[in-house]
Amino acid sequence: MDNCKPCGGAIPLCMVEEFSLPPDIVDRRVRKMKMISPSGREVDVGRTLKEDEYIGMLRREVMDKYLRDRAVQFGATPVNGLVQKVEFADTDGPYTIKYTKYEEGTPKGTPAEAEFDIIVGADGANSRTAKAIDAGEYNYAIAFQERIKIADEKMAYYEDLAEMYVGDDVSPDFYAWVFPKYDHVGVGTGTVVNRPAISEYQAAIRERCAEKLGPDPKVMKVEAHPIPEHMRPRRVVGRVALVGDAAGYVTKCSGEGIYFAAKSGRMAAQEIVALTAGGSRLPTEQEIKDTYLKKFDQKYGPTYLVLDILQKVFYTNNGAREAFVDMCASDYVQKVTFDSYLYKKVQGNNPLDDVKLLFNTIGSVIKGNAIASPDKTFSNPVESLKRL
Repeated sequence: MDNCKPCGGAIPLCMVEEFSLPPDIVDRRVRKMKMISPSGREVDVGRTLKEDEYIGMLRREVMDKYLRDRAVQFGATPVNGLVQKVEFADTDGPYTIKYTKYEEGTPKGTPAEAEFDIIVGADGANSRTAKAIDAGEYNYAIAFQERIKIADEKMAYYEDLAEMYVGDDVSPDFYAWVFPKYDHVGVGTGTVVNRPAISEYQAAIRERCAEKLGPDPKVMKVEAHPIPEHMRPRRVVGRVALVGDAAGYVTKCSGEGIYFAAKSGRMAAQEIVALTAGGSRLPTEQEIKDTYLKKFDQKYGPTYLVLDILQKVFYTNNGAREAFVDMCASDYVQKVTFDSYLYKKVQGNNPLDDVKLLFNTIGSVIKGNAIASPDKTFSNPVESLKRL
């Protein structure tokens, strides 16, 4: 349980209240963002935020420990272990989890196993639970991040500011970032279509933000991890339900996963507990699908669809990326974007402003293509076919 999940660490405002997170869990309250285009144009974002609105930046090792400790206080039994295999003779269970158990202060674990009637698989992108139930594969991105200690005067610049960089030099299909943490910054990038070149893209974002990091940045930690690109084909099999990255609940365009991992875990648990009727019965696969899956997809399906479309439109070439940054100068775009992110509801119900946005988008695309440099070509036909 001392494992630190590699993560950008951004959470929406609604999560703080919804999951009763204490103020000291949030390291930084970001109220300003700077969008930087391939040509270097910078657009400041955040002027539509209200005084009490912000994006929370945190360290996963801090938040995860807090949530684990709280779960134990509520009656959960913690086990410090690494799942090796999930076995069952029937998809309806019971299920035997074989794992390596670790005692505090002991680096070498011992084999152990336990039997369960129901499993909620929250074991990440490389989920062994998903493999056990043949949940199907998904395409994935590789995200790479360095945690970097910088001088205090440089850190002051990132007091309540995060940066997003776009351009085929830092990613051919995503964005690069500089996110403020407790006493350092996280600098990273990600890609799906050209994963073998992730180190080159990381070097490029380091170069683009080098002046802001100062002359002597010190890398504290290097992190790399896969990010699901879409939901798994099967998220409930028998009495096994997948949540979070294991289910593929990461949004396109933003790469956000923390909130949806926590929300899906809570929704799955609440629905399953209700179906057990006080422990008097076991739910069926169809009942779990009709409650947990149906409610999750109805509530958040539109968000995933919209962000998928935005990524395909604006992250595909430098012209589109220039247009994306240009559009971010609009107050309407900023308000709709932040409201959608902070409160997890697709916004934009002003027909007149939506029509204006359409024409402004066309103008931004034309202008972006006129000034953008051509994207570099690459080819990795074998590696690009790999799935998790």
